Amino acid sequence: MRVNQNVLARRAVWAAYVGFFVDMFEVYLPIAVLAPALVYFVPGGLNSASRATLFYLVFAASLVSRPVGAVIFGHVGDRLGRRRTILISVAGFGLTTLMIAALPGHAIWGDFAIAAMILLRFMDGIFIGGEYTAANPLAMEYAPQDKRGLYAGLIHIGYPAALVCISLLTALMLKVAPAGGADSPYALWGWRIPFVIGALLAAVLFAYCYFQVPESEVWHASTKSAAPVKDLFSGDDLRRMAQLFIVMNGAWLTLNSTVGALPGVINTILGADSADVNAGVMIGAAIAIPLLPLVGMLSQRTGRRPAIVVFGVLSLLPASSLYYLLVAGGYRSAPSMIALVAAIVALTIPMWAVLTPYLAESFRTAIRSCGYGIAYSLAALLPGLYSFYMLGLAKWMPYEFGPVALLALGGLLLIVGALAGPETKHADFTLEPLPAVAG
Repeated sequence: MRVNQNVLARRAVWAAYVGFFVDMFEVYLPIAVLAPALVYFVPGGLNSASRATLFYLVFAASLVSRPVGAVIFGHVGDRLGRRRTILISVAGFGLTTLMIAALPGHAIWGDFAIAAMILLRFMDGIFIGGEYTAANPLAMEYAPQDKRGLYAGLIHIGYPAALVCISLLTALMLKVAPAGGADSPYALWGWRIPFVIGALLAAVLFAYCYFQVPESEVWHASTKSAAPVKDLFSGDDLRRMAQLFIVMNGAWLTLNSTVGALPGVINTILGADSADVNAGVMIGAAIAIPLLPLVGMLSQRTGRRPAIVVFGVLSLLPASSLYYLLVAGGYRSAPSMIALVAAIVALTIPMWAVLTPYLAESFRTAIRSCGYGIAYSLAALLPGLYSFYMLGLAKWMPYEFGPVALLALGGLLLIVGALAGPETKHADFTLEPLPAVAG
């Protein structure tokens, strides 16, 4: 019996939401979970800047490998289907996460311990790059045209929800297994529990997608490209990729400057309590949860382009100003520091509800998977090296102020990139090729 189209849409959106939750859980495990346990993997006697750089490398490893995954799995998604791509990629990052949970520390493996962590995170990123390359376009292809913004916002709730869960889980583990030196309970085994949970979540997602998620009917009905990646980098599609590259570079810079760099700066440079940092991130993420579907729905009315410009302005001005105040020590107590962290996170996360429909609407079906994935992931490459930019900026400003400059630059790129491209909210996926939409 044929399943109702609305049921199929809900299944696809639910799979994309769970996929994005697991994706973000996997990506940001090092930020909250490994920060208090980094001493387990690195030699003693390192200065704070070196420790912070290694901390960022562990986080950035999965970001810089995402374009590799997007190219590989984008081709698979457009040639062999979205559903098959989801299953392969979810199985891959579930296994690599389980391998990370079993890693020994510096006392056993020496410098290879942190090298192995970075290598496995790199592999993790390849598979993570494949998951949303297929899952998000599939969900957008099932979503009604007038509800893409709402559905994208619901999908992206998985991001702050994952941050909240990771922060709560880390706080719980720090209570159960206190952190300290390389021989502390948290360093020896406490950090492993969240990684095992991440692997189990991947297994649950795999089972759900295998049994419940259908292949995209839009993809089935489309004319397939023999070489989707090659087609993507030619003609009008190449010009569109260049414009989206600017937008997504801005998006990743704002993200890496806040959720990525902020905990490391506060923990390793400013010496604040890890629990307070986690609390600020958790509160900011919780505030963003109801904002994401609201922002998605508003972008359905106002358009994707104006919404991206607004968030560029928010990053350029208020978020950067609050970040400056934070690292300048403009807080008088732990609660005020937590409030600053929460405000910065809440100002930057909701923008991502707009980017999923914006990217999906920018490409025809034959290249939508690789177009979405590569535009999303390739732009993560340069911003993913933000730890090195911070070291370079330290020649002109104190190290801890580097993320402020990067956040402001990210906001500027969002504004310029969005204004350089067309509006996309009226794109009809049943028309091939998609009709041009006036700017």
